[in-house]
Amino acid sequence: MQRRKDQLHLVIAGGGTGGHIQPAVAVLHVLRQRLSMNISVFWIGSGQGLERQIAKQEHVPFYPILTGKLRRYLAWQTPFDLVKIPLGLLQAIVLLRRLRPHVVFGTGGYVSVPAVIAAGILGIPAIIHEQTATVGLATRLTAPFVRQIALTYPQTAHWLGHFAHKATVTGLPLRPELFTGNASQALAHFQFTPRLPVLYITGGSLGAHALNLAVEQILPELLLFTQVVHQCGPTTANHDYPRLRAARAALPPALATRYQVVEYVDSHVLPHLYAAATLVVSRAGANTVAELAALGKPAILIPLPGAAGNEQARNAAILEQAGGAIVLPQQDLTPQRLLSLIQTMMNLPEQLAQMAECARSVAHLDAAERLAALLLDYASASTSS
Repeated sequence: MQRRKDQLHLVIAGGGTGGHIQPAVAVLHVLRQRLSMNISVFWIGSGQGLERQIAKQEHVPFYPILTGKLRRYLAWQTPFDLVKIPLGLLQAIVLLRRLRPHVVFGTGGYVSVPAVIAAGILGIPAIIHEQTATVGLATRLTAPFVRQIALTYPQTAHWLGHFAHKATVTGLPLRPELFTGNASQALAHFQFTPRLPVLYITGGSLGAHALNLAVEQILPELLLFTQVVHQCGPTTANHDYPRLRAARAALPPALATRYQVVEYVDSHVLPHLYAAATLVVSRAGANTVAELAALGKPAILIPLPGAAGNEQARNAAILEQAGGAIVLPQQDLTPQRLLSLIQTMMNLPEQLAQMAECARSVAHLDAAERLAALLLDYASASTSS
């Protein structure tokens, strides 16, 4: 494939989950704004992941390769995945030789591994981005093959060992629309009154069963002093939504209007909900913690136990150490403990305001711009060599 010298040729490698896709899209938008038509982008990912759909929405040619999931536990799929990994690497080498990119951008996760390693083998500059506060297995495997490792938090460099010299802190790119929220729109959407504070409870995309159970048991007391949007996850994931709907129906009408339970929050509603929320109770996924920091939202974080590399606990610790959140380990989660924490925090508006400022202190609002600049630097060096 012929490539123009005056045009950036970029390969994005990554996917599997939204957390590994959203940063790539945010950076892509910045590059397109900067370069107008002088950019050619290709996406390498798995055939089954969300990345194929997103690439289509972004009008980016998509190339599927075999990808084997990198597990830290025994599973019957592991032997099949071990076969897929070298085959995917061979596919990636063939693809990169044909596409001839100036730079490869790996966004983490097992999906990015073959293309990033292939780039290293072929001498193509590659940059990877680690979203979490710890270092995932994909980053550990690809670190020897890349020129730069972009981090969300400076503390993560400690976990890179011999490759810490490759680290640079960029932050985690977030969708620009998150910063366009309007509290009044959220109140209207959920039919809430402006006279009571809003509590946003979320267990992440799949929900959190332990959190859902605790909230269900304290609903009557909780709704005496706040209004709640409870994102409980899809019924297919935890079966909690029908039961929570029934719990809402059993409440006195005056309290029922203060409780809205949903399986998920639409992406166009989320910015307004964040704007309206006085306090957030949440898991501690990388994107959620970055959003809370950037938007200055005080939070009670309940990290997912057993997450790979204990990453959620480490994500939460970043915000807690800055003073922007209180961490409640799941083993300490009881309905009354949760109710007491929420009630105490809601009664201390000055403390909440201080926590908001502390949360913002760990955010990098220009993360997409930093990553775009990094890619352009390496692309420029590639074109001149």
